[in-house]
Amino acid sequence: MFKAHQGIGICRQCPPNSRSTSEAAAICTCRNGYYRSDFDPSEVACTSVPSGPRNVISIVNETSIILEWHPPRDTGGRDDVTYNIVCKKCRSDRRSCSRCDDNVDFVPRQLGLTGTRVFISNLWAHTPYTFEIQAVSGVSNKSPFPPQHASVNITTNQAAPSTVPIMHQVSATMRSITLSWPQPEQPNGIILDYEIRYYEKLSRICIPEISSAMGSRPATDHNEYNSSMAKSQTNTARIDGLRPGMVYVVQVRARTVAGYGKYSGKMCFQTLTDDDYKSELREQLPLIAGSAAAGVVFIVSLVAISIVCSRKRAYSKEAVYSDKLQHYSTGRGSPGMKIYIDPFTYEDPNEAVREFAKEIDVSFVKIEEVIGAGEFGEVYKGRLKLPGKREIYVAIKTLKAGYSEKQRRDFLSEASIMGQFDHPNIIRLEGVVTKSRPVMIITEFMENGALDSFLRQNDGQFTVIQLVGMLRGIAAGMKYLAEMNYVHRDLAARNILVNSNLVCKVSDFGLSRYLQDDTSDPTYTSSLGGKIPVRWTAPEAIAYRKFTSASDVWSYGIVMWEVMSFGERPYWDMSNQDVINAIEQDYRLPPPMDCPAALHQLMLDCWQKDRNTRPRFAEIVNTLDKMIRNPASLKTVATITAVPSQPLLDRSIPDFTAFTSVEDWLSAIKMNQYRDSFLTAGFTSLQLVAQMTSEDLLRIGVTLAGHQKKILSSVQSMRVQMSQSPTAMA
Repeated sequence: MFKAHQGIGICRQCPPNSRSTSEAAAICTCRNGYYRSDFDPSEVACTSVPSGPRNVISIVNETSIILEWHPPRDTGGRDDVTYNIVCKKCRSDRRSCSRCDDNVDFVPRQLGLTGTRVFISNLWAHTPYTFEIQAVSGVSNKSPFPPQHASVNITTNQAAPSTVPIMHQVSATMRSITLSWPQPEQPNGIILDYEIRYYEKLSRICIPEISSAMGSRPATDHNEYNSSMAKSQTNTARIDGLRPGMVYVVQVRARTVAGYGKYSGKMCFQTLTDDDYKSELREQLPLIAGSAAAGVVFIVSLVAISIVCSRKRAYSKEAVYSDKLQHYSTGRGSPGMKIYIDPFTYEDPNEAVREFAKEIDVSFVKIEEVIGAGEFGEVYKGRLKLPGKREIYVAIKTLKAGYSEKQRRDFLSEASIMGQFDHPNIIRLEGVVTKSRPVMIITEFMENGALDSFLRQNDGQFTVIQLVGMLRGIAAGMKYLAEMNYVHRDLAARNILVNSNLVCKVSDFGLSRYLQDDTSDPTYTSSLGGKIPVRWTAPEAIAYRKFTSASDVWSYGIVMWEVMSFGERPYWDMSNQDVINAIEQDYRLPPPMDCPAALHQLMLDCWQKDRNTRPRFAEIVNTLDKMIRNPASLKTVATITAVPSQPLLDRSIPDFTAFTSVEDWLSAIKMNQYRDSFLTAGFTSLQLVAQMTSEDLLRIGVTLAGHQKKILSSVQSMRVQMSQSPTAMA
């Protein structure tokens, strides 16, 4: 019993789920598990938290999702139940998840939903998500336990990229305009290219397309129906063949394997008139004249200096020799020239770290999730926010606890090495954390990870030009390292990482990628000690531990083969000893499927037995540049020439008589992801597979052009072998 107020009246029975704990109680306290909200009067019953929502249904449409559910079976005795949505973005294996970005949209809202339906958009493509639907009421904040919820796991589909937000004019002439634009905020995959649509505007007045956001649509320009198209592999483009002094309306859209995104808003750009051009030329004339005069003065000065220097040289050869000695011993030369310095030559290795790597305060670093394991500890994805700079994603290598001083020195030596490099195709070192635990090396973050696994995941999805562009990036990075005289005994084992723009960067000097299997094979260890990644290493480096820029070129040739075969393992399942013997007998890898003859010839040049005859990286970069400028040179596909003395080494065409099932065959051609599709569609034997057509592949869900080509090529080879030996596969 209780009585809430003084005055007339008698004590009343305690409301449900409550009791009085003393005589003359003014309020009945709630029993365990029951509560009153801050706004509930003392006369009302105590209530409990609701149970979780039921029967959650999810409908995924590209990068959007609709969630629907039934109300909780038990509302806890309340009528103010609402719902909160918790969004978590997960890794592909779902071992770790983190809260979604703020740009995810919830309609009608994310928190305090009164209905049982929500529309969620702006998710990332091809990404696993977990959504928790929490049931809450007015007393949920009184409970010590989290709200009851129902969970659903979904994976978004592929989707076209979002809209390009804006375009900028870089320059203009009388007959051309050069434009640039940022990548879409949500590329939803690899941007393959951009399409630019433009047309001449009849009037000189241009109103940017902003009225559509207010509900009305701008009037269509009559000339829009006669628009022209241009394409660009990068986010810049020069539009030629325009008329002087005219206004042009331009739009751009991005394309991924999922198709084109929407066009950007219409923007106007104008070519120069004849008067504009002459005016600009007049403004530049003083600058041109001044530059010419400065050039003459510079040449005269250079001649005078060379005369003085030649006289000095006659009298001070010893001093010059001393200067050269100093140059090579310290690694510092003339301005613009830089020579690599081995951090292990420092008496105190910590001095090398202080000289080449910037110390970062650990408070500026935010670790988010584990993305891998290195030789010394785990590798994380995180964020770095330095004072006065924007926040960026970074990769964070950590040194595991219980390390020895030698392990710490070896770990930080990598930072001392990386800190000396400054090139767009070398992973950039952001800095180190040495004054707190764990010790960290912080580098730029490459979204798509290791190149070999990235290629396997995207088999057949890139054009030859895109692959050549990736190879060009790797070669440019290696050229820079060669010019710095950087030589490392594990150079052949460098990892190559790739970002969302298909830019490849050389990184990670460890052997983990290549020594992950078959480590007991003694051929990994050279006679001079130390493990070697045999498949990627030049013969002189295996035999004599002779690592030079020329041995790097051999390794680069193997990487070329990996790229053009979309991550195939070099020399397939041959043992390391077989690889060494085959190379000694002048066997070289055959061209991958659809590989241009010019590229395979460049690989063969890299695999010359005499290291002095291999091309230098500067020549390789020039060769690839010419291929990119002249795509027609890549149209001739290399043919596989038979090697009678070593037929079993040519693994490009499998022996179909060795397969006993469709699953074995799909595994051999690296297309095992389609196993269930083949079997469900009735293609349960190799005889039935041999009769397949491109229409059959489309019908069972093989939609990627590269995968179709690979499977049909193998089917054609199967038919040939069956016709030659009709009883072999019966």
